Amino acid sequence: MGIVNINDDSFSGDGTLDPACAIALARQQIKDGADVIDIGAESARTNREAISIDEEVRRLRSFLDRWPSLIAEVGPCFLSINSWRPEVIEQVIGDNVDLINDMSALPDERNAKICAEHQVPLLIMHSVGDPKVAHTHQRWPDLMGSMTSFFREKIDLALSAGLTMEQLVIDPGLDFAKQREDNLLVLRELDQLHQFNCPILLPISRKTVIGDVLDQPDPTDRDAGTVALLVQGMVKGVHLFRVHNVKACWQARQVIQPLVS
Repeated sequence: MGIVNINDDSFSGDGTLDPACAIALARQQIKDGADVIDIGAESARTNREAISIDEEVRRLRSFLDRWPSLIAEVGPCFLSINSWRPEVIEQVIGDNVDLINDMSALPDERNAKICAEHQVPLLIMHSVGDPKVAHTHQRWPDLMGSMTSFFREKIDLALSAGLTMEQLVIDPGLDFAKQREDNLLVLRELDQLHQFNCPILLPISRKTVIGDVLDQPDPTDRDAGTVALLVQGMVKGVHLFRVHNVKACWQARQVIQPLVS
């Protein structure tokens, strides 16, 4: 899953408000091996104010309007929309959208209902509290036990809203309401998530936990660490990886795959 940020405050400095540049980045990521392009118009950074609903919709549509032409040019690729506000999702979901990547931790059934109405799969990410709010105070006496209970509850909520198990993806939410040791624990225990029989997405790219381990404050210096987490995820049976440097991760995957099959 290649990351395309249609914003000007991405934590890794790779965002753009120029839709032509965003499409060009997506084109290159597809050529480099991306199976999915994940577009987001609002940074998840908690030290930035949320943009308006209208602005988020405008940015997303500037890309969505150009997506069919890109696919006609380069060939098939899935499209994921990274958004959490129902008011945005209901305005941008449509025939060209293959996944809603929701970082809200599904506090209610609204996003699941929208996805069910449009028959679009939904990603459920583990976290606590409101998005765009720092949760550095969060402590977990039993993180994996809490995560197991969380996914059971949220999967039941999504199913009651009309989605099927085949339409759900789960994400352990690295760096979201988790500190260094929490993230490392999740990475060690990823195989516990197979109990839900859902595809697992691991958002590994340039994460804070990599910077913590390597003492690298600049996210753009963390691609080698990203590949290391890719290897761990492959060993643990993860299905999809969300990354900035698609080429490096695709090449690493091609080498590792025969060794873990």
